[in-house]
Formats: sequence, C-alpha cells, structure tokens
Amino acid sequence: MSKTFDEINQKIREGRAVVVTAEEIIDVAREKGAKEAAKMVDVVTTATFGPMCSSGAFINFGHSDPPIKMRKVWLNNVPAYTGIAAVDAYLGATEMSEDRGLDYGGGHVIEDLIAGKQVKLKAIGFPTDCYPLDEIETCITLNDVNQAYLYNSRNAYQNYFVATNSSDRTIYTYMGTLLPKLANATYCSAGQLSPLLKDPYLRTIGIGTKIFLGGAQGFVSFEGTQFNTEKERTENGVPTTAAACLALSGDLKDMTTRYIKAASIHNYGISLFVGVGIPIPVLDEDMIEHLSLSDEEICVDIYDYGVARRSRPNLGRVNYKELKSGKIKIGGKIASTAPLSSYARAKEIAEVLKGWIQKGDFELSAPVASLPKHKKPTTLEVRSKVGGSCD
Repeated sequence: MSKTFDEINQKIREGRAVVVTAEEIIDVAREKGAKEAAKMVDVVTTATFGPMCSSGAFINFGHSDPPIKMRKVWLNNVPAYTGIAAVDAYLGATEMSEDRGLDYGGGHVIEDLIAGKQVKLKAIGFPTDCYPLDEIETCITLNDVNQAYLYNSRNAYQNYFVATNSSDRTIYTYMGTLLPKLANATYCSAGQLSPLLKDPYLRTIGIGTKIFLGGAQGFVSFEGTQFNTEKERTENGVPTTAAACLALSGDLKDMTTRYIKAASIHNYGISLFVGVGIPIPVLDEDMIEHLSLSDEEICVDIYDYGVARRSRPNLGRVNYKELKSGKIKIGGKIASTAPLSSYARAKEIAEVLKGWIQKGDFELSAPVASLPKHKKPTTLEVRSKVGGSCD
C-alpha cells in the first residue's frame, strides 16, 4: 500500500492521522512489522538540537529620518554584514563581539532579540543625496524591525562524525575540548531521532518542506552548503560521515529561546544551538525500513582532530548506542564520550511537532523541488601566495 501527502493531510484535517516520534516508531515496527506499521502510522516526527555554526539572521531595520545608507553596522558591538541594501544587514551567529571576544557574539545577539531584550544598533553611513545621514546610534528590539528571519546555510547535518585527538596536547575545536592521546571523543547528532538519518535518501525532504525551526514553523530553503551525497553508506543506506545537510529559514519573531540558544565554545568561538524538527510522511512500507532504525543500527566514523589537515585520519566506526554508553574503544584504548547536542531537547521537539500535527496546526508540505541526488563539494586549492595576484 502507499499514501500521498494529500491523503495524509486530509487525515490531519479530520484529526485521524496517526503520528509517532522517530523514537516511538522503532518499537511500533518491531511489534507490528514494517507492513502493518506503514498502514498504521501516517507521520513520524524527527528532531535535533545542537550547535549549528552556519546560522544567522537577515534584519531590515527600517528607515530613519533623515535616512542613512548603512555602510557598517554593529549590534551590541558585534559586526553585521551590510553589503546588501541601505538598511538591511546579515548577522552571522559566529561573529565575535569587538569588546567581549569569545564571551559574546552574533548568536547571543540573536538570542537576546528573541528574548525581547533591547539591543544597541550602531551604524556608519555612506552619505549620498538620497541617504544624507552619516552615523546613527539607537536601541532596538525585535518588535521594532521590519523583518528578522533566520537564514541558516548549513543545518541538520546527516551524521556528523565523531571527533577525537591522538596528539600529545589538549586541543580546542568546534567539537569541544579534545583531550590528548585519545582520552575522549565528542559527537553531535541525535542518532535515531535525527531527521536526515531517518530519510537517508531524502525521498520526502526537499526544497519547500515545512519544518519546526526554533519553535516556529520554518522551511527548507535549499541544499545546505557542502552538501554531499557521495559518502560511504552502510547496508541500511545511512552515510557514515557528514553528508547531506539543509539550508533553513524561518521568522525570528515567532521563535523562542527554548529552541534557539547561543553558545561560547571554550577557546574556540561562538555558535548557535538550533532546534530543528522535520515530519516525515510514511508513504509506503519501504520508508519504515529507515524510519525504524535504532541507535544500534546507525554507525558513524571517528576522525582524528589531532591532525590539523583537511583530510583527517579515520580511526574507526561506532554506533550511537555505543556512543551513548559513555565509553568507546579507539585503537585499543578506552575513550570517554560526550554529545555536543541534546537528545533530551531533540526528543522534546519531536513531541512538540507531533502535538502540532495531531491538533491540526501543522500540515505536511511536499517538496517543490528535490535536493540533489548526486553532488560532492569541491575543495579550496591555494594557487597564489599571500599578497600575490591571480595573474
């Protein structure tokens, strides 16, 4: 049997849709079998909540009187990019404050705006006949600006790899603090709850897919940067390292700090924890095969961040059940493990999204275009010396 998006949406409108989380579907499939589970369940909610550095916000401040063409902008002394129109800016989550360094940055400004706090706006203009003002300073809140929306160019990575460190010194990375001689390992995935692990070939997730983003309803805007479909897959179809990813957008004014949180990663930089939930329609029995994968059946590769090169050594492969046990074996040594992402918060998001669908507040949207079936990122090759020309 098979179902369509329209048939499932009709059941949502009539309050008849059966919705379970990606954790719950595992037991349903084991008890009923794939065929019966596909008949019984209409939607499976997936989720993740972790640091996603490729995040940021577009903001339109509105026009002052006299007006200004903003050439440089700071929000709470964090620089924002202004090479757009006169009063538009893009604030990157990882941008650092000019006076507080790693303790405060773009992610914190975004969180403060969502929390309703006042933020200091400073702008230097490029005076013209139509935009005569050369400087402005004022305080704004999220309610004062015209538009403010997250546009995250790379979120919800499909199976980001495990990080460890074989060197003789402690290193500080975007994967957290890694102790010397393989003493620990960190990972950043919700495993069996993670959206792109439950639809590994992206049958139902594409451009235009409606999602949960930061507590609001958002959308998949495009393929994420560094999108990669060419990574090795295990027999169950799941890539063993960071593969596909998504560009996401949503209205900042509808979001909550419960699901958007700034972070300062020790001795590394600023990031932004983003809550993402994606509903996956059960179109047929084949989808249950992936939707019912448990932590024990999802494997991920371990990479050595002690080697500071583009291609780091692969030190082995583990599954998420092993990672969540707190200890894994790498090269004959026992390493303690810790997640950067929160499984508890991801589980909460999956439940919230499930509730929205059950109440009829959230219908599924079929993609308006598919994500690439075959794509591999390129690398940056250095072809000139620093200060040299491209001639």
